[in-house]
Amino acid sequence: MDTSPSTPRTAAARPLADGRRAPAMVLWLLAGLMALLAHAGVQAQTEAATPRGVDAALARQVRELAQAASRAAVPGMRVEIELGELDPRLKLAPCQQVEPYLPSGTRLWGKARIGLRCLQGATRWNVFLPVTVQVFAPSLVATRALATGASVQADDFVMAETDIAADPSPAIRLPALVAGRTLARPLAAGEPLHQRDLRARQWFAAGETVRVVAQGQGYSVAGEALAMSPGIEGQAVRIRTESGRILSGVAVAERQVEIAL
Repeated sequence: MDTSPSTPRTAAARPLADGRRAPAMVLWLLAGLMALLAHAGVQAQTEAATPRGVDAALARQVRELAQAASRAAVPGMRVEIELGELDPRLKLAPCQQVEPYLPSGTRLWGKARIGLRCLQGATRWNVFLPVTVQVFAPSLVATRALATGASVQADDFVMAETDIAADPSPAIRLPALVAGRTLARPLAAGEPLHQRDLRARQWFAAGETVRVVAQGQGYSVAGEALAMSPGIEGQAVRIRTESGRILSGVAVAERQVEIAL
């Protein structure tokens, strides 16, 4: 008969590094400690997501306002809002009702701001909370490293979801727009392609005859003129009409100038 101390049936155990066995109570305590640590981590993450100086309820209202306005401006795209923090130098009086609002002319795209105004308090105040608006949509990213001056083709890029609001230059979202273009700067593999990354094309040279389209509200007039300077894509160019009149327009395509009336 085995006379060694028996392990209670309720104390299931597992081997330790030195061959001993740990009782179930120790394992239970360890599991409880791990659960507490995990809960504390989640709580810390939740607190970190709320900007300093803004309570959770107001932060939720700001996010909802920014989400609604952003989605209305870019329907069908995924939008995420990251709240910044109020200036720590601000000393705001207590307020029973704070209203978030969009300042006039605000475009919720990339770095922006949302107004906060006190509607009910001893002292009325108005401040601005910085926000970062991320707009995710398919755009072109490089499939490999590309050097400055490289002539690129559509197969040098692949469509992937990127934050198209992260850069002030518009993201290129159509493969047809890159064929035969030249890079103005190097691109790393996986880096999104923006309009500023492509060298502007020269649509015509000085002295060439160009087609001129003058557009006004509800009408357009077309004719021909002589280019007095090179037509660089998107840049202003001077032209001389058959009557000798000097006009300024924008080079928009092969031997084509647009004039806004």
